[in-house]
Amino acid sequence: MSDAKKTIQDTVEQNRVVLFMKGTKNFPQCGFSQRAVAILKECKAEFKDVNVLSDPAIRQGVKDYSSWPTIPQVYIDGKFVGGSDILNEMYQSGELQKLLNPAS
Repeated sequence: MSDAKKTIQDTVEQNRVVLFMKGTKNFPQCGFSQRAVAILKECKAEFKDVNVLSDPAIRQGVKDYSSWPTIPQVYIDGKFVGGSDILNEMYQSGELQKLLNPAS
């Protein structure tokens, strides 16, 4: 297993919600990442942000890890959920809120 894959796997396993994105949650550096951050914040989700721009191995590695070609990527409970479009659809339908807050 490559170092990048191990880092990605550990991050996904150790954090309930992870957003691999361009930039950080406080300073998103693309519109799709910004939208994903806004949706997660709207759901009051605590999440770990990983800036793929700071590490080319992670940037490519996360695409290989999920077999998904674009960034951002969201993982919840260790499972790949999707990018900002899928996140937005799930948010609009209420599915995301149920996934993030199963007790409510």
